[in-house]
Amino acid sequence: MESHAVTSLVIVLVGAFLTPILLHRFKLAFIPVVVAEIIVGLIIGKTGFNLVQEDVWLSTLSTLGFIFLMFLSGLEIDFTIFSKEKKKEEKLPNGKKAPHTFLVASIVFLGIFVVSLLLSYLLMWMGFIRNAFFMTLVISTISLGVVVPTLKDEQIMKTNIGQIILLVAVIADLVTMILLAVFVSLNSEGESNTWLLLLLFAAGVLLYFIGKRFKSRSFIKSMSKGTVQIGTRAVFTLIIVLVSLSETLGAENILGAFLAGVLVSLLSPNSDLVQKLDSFGYGFLIPIFFVMVGVELDLWELIKDPNLLLLIPLLFLALLISKFIPVFVLRKWYDTNTTIAAAFLLTATLSLVIAAAEIGQRIELIDKQMADALIVVAVLTSIITPIGFKKLFPKKMAVQPKKKIAFIGANQMTLPVTRELDKNLYEATVYHTQQDKIENGTAQSVFKIEELKDYSIESLNEHHIMEADIVVVATGDEERNAEIATYAKECGVEQVIASISSPELDQILKEKGISVFSVMLSTKTLLRALIESPGVMRILTNQDNSLYQINMNNRKYDGMKLRYFPFTGDCIFVRIFRGEDSIVPHGDTELKKGDRLIVTGSRKYVNELKDELEFSK
Repeated sequence: MESHAVTSLVIVLVGAFLTPILLHRFKLAFIPVVVAEIIVGLIIGKTGFNLVQEDVWLSTLSTLGFIFLMFLSGLEIDFTIFSKEKKKEEKLPNGKKAPHTFLVASIVFLGIFVVSLLLSYLLMWMGFIRNAFFMTLVISTISLGVVVPTLKDEQIMKTNIGQIILLVAVIADLVTMILLAVFVSLNSEGESNTWLLLLLFAAGVLLYFIGKRFKSRSFIKSMSKGTVQIGTRAVFTLIIVLVSLSETLGAENILGAFLAGVLVSLLSPNSDLVQKLDSFGYGFLIPIFFVMVGVELDLWELIKDPNLLLLIPLLFLALLISKFIPVFVLRKWYDTNTTIAAAFLLTATLSLVIAAAEIGQRIELIDKQMADALIVVAVLTSIITPIGFKKLFPKKMAVQPKKKIAFIGANQMTLPVTRELDKNLYEATVYHTQQDKIENGTAQSVFKIEELKDYSIESLNEHHIMEADIVVVATGDEERNAEIATYAKECGVEQVIASISSPELDQILKEKGISVFSVMLSTKTLLRALIESPGVMRILTNQDNSLYQINMNNRKYDGMKLRYFPFTGDCIFVRIFRGEDSIVPHGDTELKKGDRLIVTGSRKYVNELKDELEFSK
């Protein structure tokens, strides 16, 4: 490697490393990190100091970053949201009946696509572009990478409006990616090979069934640990195979990468694997790609062309109009501010526009200056529209919904727990079979109990039990408990807890991410704790001064040291969990957004602290 290549690579990597640090230092959390990386690229690239010289190493790493970004875009699509549509009638905070999320999202996207097509023909009539359909794909795309973090920050991911916004973005991501691949295939030089795309999708379906067949094999699980990491190897092999196949069939490599991400998402990978892939992608390859996007942008060339200077605001306006008109369908259920805020967030676009710009330039549909103009518009939307969303979205809509808990089995373990859960945070329902029916009519009135014909999967589905946030299985038959718990986890239930005594079943369920408890284990643990740590047990069993978990979501306290924390009361911070780290708090410990805080204190002050920290303000 030549010396200037090494220097350029070092400059890019240092720039990528310093970007999030500078954002944190100057309190610029409203700017997405990927956008900041592009801005850093502008400073060190052609627009700024021109410190980076392109070479084969940077080009290769940047391409790999782009491929991995498309893979993670596919992986980010959670297909369970298509099957989790609530069957029971749901009421909005304003009293209106909640709309069917998938139906409304489909209508909104169809409207976005039609309006985008009309606006594209208008731009072509004005002489700014040559191909209306290509520009339609650019205008109608929506960035999941901006939408998902914003919804999470505002604590509305699981609300009806949050699900509609998310579904519109997911549909846009899928449809525009597929249509872009078809468009490129039709417009590439030589004979059209669109039908070959069917071979790519057929290969994807075949690989999906192979992966599903071998995913749960015991030898695969044993090889997923230590230095083998077979799951990670399988993912990278899948990416390279589909990217290579995609290029061989004359399609875009990003389609193969995107399809690989979709397949992995459909196979429901465990959270550890997803975290590893995210860490590798966003920690190394993807920052290089975004910095290089900024490096290659030449804003001075854009300034020289008055037509392009006029096109940038027109494109930005087109992006806004294409979202605002269709999204006003939501006005039937939501207030004006909520509707406009949703339109703002759906205007955000980034990755696919960059992909379209590079592809359009390569097939000579647009020139370098037009590609740069598209990227500039994408960067502007990613900065401006999330800010507009946060300013307009009503804070009352972001109220944390109660978590729904389904207790399967009514007994001495489950019934008392339902009474002691905080009614402001949890909505508990107990399900039991007719033969287990509690004869005491008073118990039926005290507890929220629903009867089942039996504990079969069909009966559970009839009562929509798998729509709960937490499922606790305690039927008295541990084999049945294991079966139901496994099914609940496969259905995407956030937290599954099962009553299991067998060590073999205990290990199997824990490997699937299912929490296990048993009377024997609990009794032994309690007795040992009473002997070794009686003071701790007093804290755990004291109803007024127990241990509580609080999720730190309020950006106001992000980075604040505990010694300066203004909250008053008798609450004490016992532990802080940050990712996989467990931190013993002291005065100089800084709170970070996303921390899980273990605190003790009276319920009154804990509830006040929870209200202050758990809601994004």
